[in-house]
Amino acid sequence: IVFLSSLLQYTDKEEVVLWMNTVGPYHNRQETYKYFSLPFCAGSKKTISHYHETLGEALQGVELEFSGLDIKFKDEVMQTTYCEIDLDKAKKDAFVYAIKNHYWYQMYIDDLPIWGIVGEADENGDDHYLWTYKKLEIGFNGNRIVDVNLTSEGKVKLVPNTKIPMSYSVKWKKSDVKFEDRFDKYLDPSFFQHRIHWFSIFNSFMMVIFLVGLVSMILMRTLRKDYARYSKEEEMDDMDRDLGDEYGWKQVHGDVFRPSSHPLIFSSLIGSGCQIFSVSLIVIIVAMVEDLYTERGSMLSTAIFVYAATSPVNGYFGGSLYAKQGGRRWIKQMFIGAFMIPAMVCGTAFFINFIAIYYHASRAIPFGTMVAVCCICFFVILPLNLVGTILGRNLSGQPNFPCRVNAVPRPIPEKKWFMEPAVIVCLGGILPFGSIFIEMYFIFTSFWAYKIYYVYGFMMLVLVILCIVTVCVTIVCTYFLLNAEDYRWQWTSFLSAASTAVYVYMYSFYYYFFKTKMYGLFQTSFYFGYMAVFSTALGIMCGAVGYMGTSAFVRKIYTNVKID
Repeated sequence: IVFLSSLLQYTDKEEVVLWMNTVGPYHNRQETYKYFSLPFCAGSKKTISHYHETLGEALQGVELEFSGLDIKFKDEVMQTTYCEIDLDKAKKDAFVYAIKNHYWYQMYIDDLPIWGIVGEADENGDDHYLWTYKKLEIGFNGNRIVDVNLTSEGKVKLVPNTKIPMSYSVKWKKSDVKFEDRFDKYLDPSFFQHRIHWFSIFNSFMMVIFLVGLVSMILMRTLRKDYARYSKEEEMDDMDRDLGDEYGWKQVHGDVFRPSSHPLIFSSLIGSGCQIFSVSLIVIIVAMVEDLYTERGSMLSTAIFVYAATSPVNGYFGGSLYAKQGGRRWIKQMFIGAFMIPAMVCGTAFFINFIAIYYHASRAIPFGTMVAVCCICFFVILPLNLVGTILGRNLSGQPNFPCRVNAVPRPIPEKKWFMEPAVIVCLGGILPFGSIFIEMYFIFTSFWAYKIYYVYGFMMLVLVILCIVTVCVTIVCTYFLLNAEDYRWQWTSFLSAASTAVYVYMYSFYYYFFKTKMYGLFQTSFYFGYMAVFSTALGIMCGAVGYMGTSAFVRKIYTNVKID
């Protein structure tokens, strides 16, 4: 059950709950702990009326605990002491550590987040002070809360064996902010709609036009020449043809549709990539229509739901490709396709979870949540994948290639070093990465720093641009490879597109060292672990998009050639 407290309409003097969420170092956004893991004291009010945690909240380490403060709708509270901290040496040390590491905490009132700093040190760093007075100013429009501000006051020096009184006050003010617009103050248009953002999109768009033009020019002109040459050869007699210098992509027509090496893994990767693409597309569209950032964990919950629901896509494309390549062990392929991405994500999460548990961090995923995710994998993703696989095998699993495959593979001739598949793979990812890397900066900053990403229109454009650039680049790479009479185009087209991920991961290292101030084992392993997952998923998606585009191109050119 998801209880949306933001839909609450309050009556006068109705209870308004102040939830304490987490506390943690400012520079490490993901390193968060329960608010009461620091020796704060809670208010005396113990009754609580509602609280439900969604799957997304549980996975993101949201730990809502009742503050115990007595707040009622439109009921002003003058400065009131709600509890006292008995400061012994251990508690003092805990607060000093928190202040040295710039700890700050997050609270929620009616789903609106509020942030406050724990304390501060003096200029020499000898004395440490705790902020003890929470001054809340709450804006209301009609019978709804639309704005919350917190001012921290009451600086008290930390001295062992003293009592520190904690106090709060609540002021209510009328506000003209509409309920629908109450999250606007958390957005940062000057950052996300900066000229550089617009310029990068324009730049990528020009690159797309240039690449599409280049590809169509190369293919139209070159293929026309090739077709003309091949049809001229048709008119020669056999003697001339044997003596003639035959070369080019037509020579490999008997091998070009030969199944790829390791077809089981290959088709599973293509299926997973198609699924990731469909998930990205749907989630971005949903995020453009609904403001998902207004609810805690809703982005993650949506992504998990959409991923589970699009499992037939994975089964369909993976299963049909495996059947076309003559694969026999289709059940094994279905299992590998279904569990490849979940296993990678869950494996990384499991590893990071050990560190989170060691740190007693709120990011440690509860056992119940782990069981829920496993149930989704086994009881939703797997059956839907099976449905997709059966449909794929039956509807488009017949190998209807335009050319016959020769019984004996043709030897691959020597070629220049830059035509080798390994070199093509390394170079293939540079242009797609160039088209997205500015957007990567904005996405990284919203995830690893304190920005709310809301410009999903930009993200949609970048996804479309990425797909077009990837397809264009892989088609050109494949054309050169086939012209060098090398028919191993399947893996080359997949990997040359997927190599974008390597450049994204390399960029994430630059971002970590030069754009953030993260430190400590927990935050570092969290950052590089999940960046590896993100880059791999991006790589599989780009690889699948590149392969699908190239596959259509290869079928097209060999359909138009007359072959004896």
